[in-house]
Amino acid sequence: MGSCLSDESRSPRAGSPMGVRKRKSMKKRFGSQNSFDYRREERLHRTPGRMFLNGSTEIASLFTQQGRKGTNQDAMIVWENFGSRTDTVFCGVFDGHGPYGHMVARRVRDSLPLKLSSHWEVNIKSEEVLRGVSLNTVATGSSFGSEGTSFVSADDEASRVSVDVEENGKNQPEIFETLKELFLKAFKLMDRELRMHANIDCFCSGTTAVTLVKQGQDLVIGNVGDSRAILATRDENDVLSALQLTVDLKPNLPAEAERIRKCKGRVFSLQDEPDVSRVWLPHNDSPGLAMARAFGDFCLKDFGLISVPDIFYRRITDQDEFIVLASDGIWDVLSNKEVVDIVDSSTRSHAARALVETAVKAWRSKYPTSKVDDCAVVCLFLDTNESRSATTKSKENIPSVEQDDDVSPKDEVVGGDEDFSEANKECSDDERVNIEVGQDWSALEGVSRVNTLVNLPRFKPGKEDEKAAAEKKAR
Repeated sequence: MGSCLSDESRSPRAGSPMGVRKRKSMKKRFGSQNSFDYRREERLHRTPGRMFLNGSTEIASLFTQQGRKGTNQDAMIVWENFGSRTDTVFCGVFDGHGPYGHMVARRVRDSLPLKLSSHWEVNIKSEEVLRGVSLNTVATGSSFGSEGTSFVSADDEASRVSVDVEENGKNQPEIFETLKELFLKAFKLMDRELRMHANIDCFCSGTTAVTLVKQGQDLVIGNVGDSRAILATRDENDVLSALQLTVDLKPNLPAEAERIRKCKGRVFSLQDEPDVSRVWLPHNDSPGLAMARAFGDFCLKDFGLISVPDIFYRRITDQDEFIVLASDGIWDVLSNKEVVDIVDSSTRSHAARALVETAVKAWRSKYPTSKVDDCAVVCLFLDTNESRSATTKSKENIPSVEQDDDVSPKDEVVGGDEDFSEANKECSDDERVNIEVGQDWSALEGVSRVNTLVNLPRFKPGKEDEKAAAEKKAR
C-alpha cells in the first residue's frame, strides 16, 4: 500500500461557514446517491460468473485477508464469460491506500471492468461499421488514415505508456492492439470518474490495479502501482519456474523518477526506511506516496503521478500453467518462486488461501515488530483439466468479518470482501464526508514495516467545484 503525509491541513478551518455548508450539503447528496449505488451494486454483484469474495471455480481461486492495520483495503475480482464471451475472463487485484483506500479499491474493482467491457462492445461495432465504409471507399478510390480508425486518440499521457511484447511481438496480434487501446481508455476514464466522485475523497487516497484479460490463448495485462502478476511456466527441463509479467511501478525506477521530477515532484526516502522511495509535493514534505502510478491521489497528479497503465502481452503456450495476481502484502515477504511452489503444491480450490496463510506466517517471522499487511490473491489456472491434484468445484463466497488490531493471532479471522448489503453499510455518511480538520491518520501503515502518525492534506474546493456544487443543488 501507499501512504500520504502532511504537516498541514487543506480543509476549511474548523467552525468556518464554508466547512459547515460543505459537510451538510454532502450529507444531503449522499442520501440519494447511496440508494442509487446500492441498486447498482446489487445488480452488479448478482452478475453470473462474477466473483469478488473468497472462493473458487474450476479455473480460479480467490482469497483476501485483513491485516493488522484496520479495514481491509484490498479488493479482487474474477469475471468469467467477460463481456458475454465464453472464452474470455477478467481478473484484477486492487490495493487501496490512504484513509479512503478501501472505498477507492472497491470502486475501481466494480467500475473498471464495466468500462473495459462496454468500450470493447463499442469498438467491435465501430470496426464493423468501418469495414463496411472501407469496402465502399475502396470502390470509390478513397481511403482513411490510421488516425481515423484509432479507438483512442493519442495524447501526451497515453504516449508515456510502455508496452512489453514477447520476442515474436513485432507482428502484434489484433487482439493485443485492440485491448491495449481499451485498457488505456478505461484507465483514463476510471481516474476521471474518481476525481468527480462526490462520495469518495480521493485527494490523498488511491489504489493500485493489476488486471488482465485472457481471451483464448491471448493474455493482455494492464498495471498501475506495485501489485504484481506472475506466470508459472515449465522450462525445457520440465521444471516449474516463475516469470514476472509486470513491473512494480515504484518511484525508485529511473524512468518513473525522471517523469516525476520533470513535473516538479520530488522523490526521496525517509531516514528510517532508506529502501523505500516516495513521491512528495514540490514545496511540502507530503504526501510521501510509495508508488509512481495509481488511481486517485489527486494531490500528486500535477506533479508526476499518473494512472496510465503499463500494458503487457503474452501468447499462452502449453508450458504455461497458472497466473497469480496479488497485492504487495504477498510480494513483500515471498519471492516469485516461493509463490509458484506454494500454489503448485495446493489444490486449486485452496491455492489462494494457502498463499495468503503462508504470507501471514512469513510476516510474523520476518517482521515481528511490524503490522501484517492486507493480502489479496487471485490464481487463474490456464489448463481446466487439472492433473496434479483432484479438487472439488466450489463457488461458495465466504464473507469476511472485520478484524480489530488487538485480535491475537490464534483468534485471527480469515475472510474476504463483504457482500453488497454489508459493503453498503460499512461506508456510513460520517465516513464518506471529508475528514474533520486536524484528525490524524496512520497513512504510513499502508507501507510495509513502517507505521507513522501523520496529518493528511485535505482537498479545498476551487471555484469550479463550488460552482458545480451550487448548480447541482439548484437542480
